[in-house]
Amino acid sequence: MNTHHGSYIRKLVITGALGALAVFLGITRLGFFPWISGASITVLHIPAIIGAVLEGPFVGLGIGTIFGMFSLIQANIAPVTPIDIAFRNPLVSLLPRMLFPLITWAIFHFVSKWKKIPAVIIASVAGTLVHTILVLGMLVLTNGSGILTGGDPSITVWAVLSAIFVANGIPEALAAAVLATLVAAAQLGISSRKKSRLSSE
Repeated sequence: MNTHHGSYIRKLVITGALGALAVFLGITRLGFFPWISGASITVLHIPAIIGAVLEGPFVGLGIGTIFGMFSLIQANIAPVTPIDIAFRNPLVSLLPRMLFPLITWAIFHFVSKWKKIPAVIIASVAGTLVHTILVLGMLVLTNGSGILTGGDPSITVWAVLSAIFVANGIPEALAAAVLATLVAAAQLGISSRKKSRLSSE
């Protein structure tokens, strides 16, 4: 009973800490990096990936929800670009951020039956790409193609989606793979050493 209670408290603390990290990175703009596409790549989704991989789907869901709520509030209080206004819709700002950690965990859970570190890399890349696809997809579904094309009939929505996916989605996936793997490898290494000590006593 005490072990179960302690595990619940730990997961709650980790959810709050990593969720707060995502918000901090967003508020301070430290989570955004200028990129060649003219837009910024972001690492705000990485805490949700780390939480899902290390602590399971509910922790990932909690962190993703905090991330999504921050995005929703920021879009309503201080939008930076015209496209930010679209994030006032919870289907754009909140729902994708709740779903992608669950998918990330499912991928990690399946691949980790083979090897854990490759599973972290695969899940981080796939989870980031799923996040990008879900956000872009909801932008189109809720606002139409005009939000991405700026109403220019000479530009197709597929051209814009492809450009964003390549210029932003792929670099963000690579960043997630590196950072999440470093954190997960360190944590998994610590856990393995603890188990080794316990088994030898």
